[in-house]
Amino acid sequence: MSLVLSFLAGVFGANATPHFVKGITKERFPCVFGSGPLVNLVAGWAMYVIAALTAVAADMTAHPVPAFSAAAVGVLAMGVFHATIGAFGRGRPASTPKP
Repeated sequence: MSLVLSFLAGVFGANATPHFVKGITKERFPCVFGSGPLVNLVAGWAMYVIAALTAVAADMTAHPVPAFSAAAVGVLAMGVFHATIGAFGRGRPASTPKP
């Protein structure tokens, strides 16, 4: 169970990053709750919180090397997803309207 939770912590932490960054820089980015900056900021923050809580629940200190490896694979999986198919873009970069 520790490996699964560690993997999910990596996935949530990596997925939080683009949403949080786009939100804090006031840019639009696809999100299931809408694409506005505030929605993305809150979604990114929530995913960081979920990642932290999941990491604590995984008890990563009990088995640090396997847990770290599982989290790293989760981060890589989410990074590959965003770098290839992307969030709702199917490979296209997120469009940002010019002000």
